[in-house]
Amino acid sequence: MAPAVLPRHWRSASLVLAGLIALGFTLLGPSQFVEHSLEEASAALRRHPASSALRIVEIDAHSIASIDRWPWPRRNYVAVIERLQRAGAASVSFDVDFSARSNPVDDMALGAALARTRMPVILATFSQESGAGRSGWTDSLPVPELREHATIAAVSVRPDSDGVVRRAPVGTITDGLPRPSLSAAMAGLANGAADSDFPIDYAIDPDTIPRSSFIDVRDGRFDPAAFAGKHVLIGATAIEMGDRYAVPGHGVIPGVVIQALAAETLRGGLPREGGWPLPLLLALALGFGILRIGNGRVLAIAVMASPLLVFGLAVGVKAGFNWSFELAPAMVVLAVVSAATYAARSWVARQVRRSHDTATGLPNRLALCGPGGPRDGAGLVVARFSDYDKLVAALGDRTTADLVGRVQERISLVTEGATIYRVEDRALVWVASDEADLQARLATLRTIMLPPVEVAGRRVDVALNYGFAWRRPDESTDHLLGRGLLAADQALSRGVSWNAHDDLNDEAIDRELSLLGELDDAIGANEIEVVYQPKLALASGRIASAEALVRWNHRTRGRLGPDLFIPLAERNDRIAGLTLYVLERAIADLGRLRALGLEISVAVNISAKLVDAPDFCAAVRDLVERSGVPTNRLIFEVTESAAMVDVEAAAAALDAFREMGISISIDDYGTGQSTLSYLRQLPLDELKLDRKFVQFAHLNRDDAILVQSTVSLAHELGLKVVAEGVEDAGCLAFLRSIGCDMAQGYLISRPVAPDDLLALQLPPIPHAA
Repeated sequence: MAPAVLPRHWRSASLVLAGLIALGFTLLGPSQFVEHSLEEASAALRRHPASSALRIVEIDAHSIASIDRWPWPRRNYVAVIERLQRAGAASVSFDVDFSARSNPVDDMALGAALARTRMPVILATFSQESGAGRSGWTDSLPVPELREHATIAAVSVRPDSDGVVRRAPVGTITDGLPRPSLSAAMAGLANGAADSDFPIDYAIDPDTIPRSSFIDVRDGRFDPAAFAGKHVLIGATAIEMGDRYAVPGHGVIPGVVIQALAAETLRGGLPREGGWPLPLLLALALGFGILRIGNGRVLAIAVMASPLLVFGLAVGVKAGFNWSFELAPAMVVLAVVSAATYAARSWVARQVRRSHDTATGLPNRLALCGPGGPRDGAGLVVARFSDYDKLVAALGDRTTADLVGRVQERISLVTEGATIYRVEDRALVWVASDEADLQARLATLRTIMLPPVEVAGRRVDVALNYGFAWRRPDESTDHLLGRGLLAADQALSRGVSWNAHDDLNDEAIDRELSLLGELDDAIGANEIEVVYQPKLALASGRIASAEALVRWNHRTRGRLGPDLFIPLAERNDRIAGLTLYVLERAIADLGRLRALGLEISVAVNISAKLVDAPDFCAAVRDLVERSGVPTNRLIFEVTESAAMVDVEAAAAALDAFREMGISISIDDYGTGQSTLSYLRQLPLDELKLDRKFVQFAHLNRDDAILVQSTVSLAHELGLKVVAEGVEDAGCLAFLRSIGCDMAQGYLISRPVAPDDLLALQLPPIPHAA
């Protein structure tokens, strides 16, 4: 079967749907979780150490314990500024609140230190909620005597709605003036609008930013060379100071470390943000390619590789060019396209499977008669396997399917590549467009089919019967196929290789359909009559058994023989009901005859379809249990062909009847392929020799030998033998002479009504001379 490639309109619809879902996903907000997860993954892949340009002087727990009061006297900051200036620091930035006055002497000392230092000093300004029931924010700037000799920069940290800090300001408006953020001032970023922000690059490992304790720097316990040329950031890291925030990938870290990471981010320039349109377009292009892939393995690779490609490109662009993109919409597009592709392919594949034979991969009846099937051509040719059941029994299902494929290849050679449909297990069909050329092609095909077909190391002879039906005006392909199949069936039943459907076939079909529709009503109205053909026990000369036969007293067509409606019932699954009706009548007649003193057995024919049917077996059990008639007076006659299709299944089914006390007889013995030794596997009581061997056995030496040997072997196996078709006294005498058990035929009696069996009870039929 061909790969499930999606139709073009499905591909277009899938892309449009994916784009709309992605836009809605982005505009309505649920994409943030995906975006944040991708940013964390990108940062983890780009993880690298901080530069050596920055150093943190941390107000840590050791420093808090050493200076046992808070806020600290500002003379401590004076000492640190002087130590760092002498060490050659490039700048000093304070993430410390100087908005409140302290000791005037200390404030004057710190102001003086800021005035005389030669290195840039940056002091923090921040905004905080007004409180006391007031709405809005209050700007907190350093006291005037400090900010005269320092750069003022904002240190406000504002987490996202989920409490995680992901971005930092480039600048803010405090006290009516635009001011850079602390990170922008440290990085020397001159451009950037106030009230704008940027993403902090959490690929920088915060643990690689060097730190020194505040108290150690104040007291000179440090290596001055470690600070030479460095930008120094002073801020609190002690837990008790409370200045801590959650960040992506690193948990909860101090605010001063966040400021340092933000400054490190800006050292490469202000990050550029490309938004989501470009990745979205790339994803749509990749999605278009995914939707066009037919090979399942390639599709799986593309589905897995496409999001990795988009993500990898984004990581590379971020690492190489400091340019970030929003990837969530693109990932949504790829996810939707992938899901839509697999869902649509699954649907298409299911349709393909529905329209193709699972065993051979050939298009099936749905492909021929469905909406996408052929509508042109003069008609249909049907090739029917003559012995399909025998092939399955000998080869098995898998090898038989391979055989059908080999036959299809031969047919394709003659039909010049016409599509071959397997509409049934045993029927191949193709469209024929030229009636004049058809006979020549079929003659060629018969020649090609003469050599055995090689399959699974075996050479198998295959016989085909052909049927043809011409297309009528406005006729559906399904109806045309039905006529073609019927023509092939008739070719098989007539023993001819070729048959064309004609109007007479339609009349026969109408007649059969009419009978089929009336059969159930006929059973309910007791129009089905049960008659009995006696069996003569040759040893005693008395009637010991009778075979139940059916006749239909049709209200308009008169008396119908069983050959007109029993095959019809078998083909249309009505045989079970008919058989149960006959069995019920036979049991009732048997009980009535026993009450009148006639002790005989009654045989009922069981169709091959019913031998191993569980529902039928259960219905029989219920019927005989309710009847009260001795079951040893019932015989089920099963045809030899029905028992030999699957001997093990037949044996198991017949055992179930034997357990009820019902005897089993093999009917028409000798017409099939079995032998007596083979029949030993079956639970049998009786053997019925077919009339074609019995009728002239007293005249034909070969028939006589066959009948005599069969009787002897059957007796050796403990089986009774019934010879049917006995029509003259010489045949009857021959059967007595060889020890045959019973005879049945017109010489004994034609089928009679049940009450007429009483007249045949006495006197015994005399021995022929």
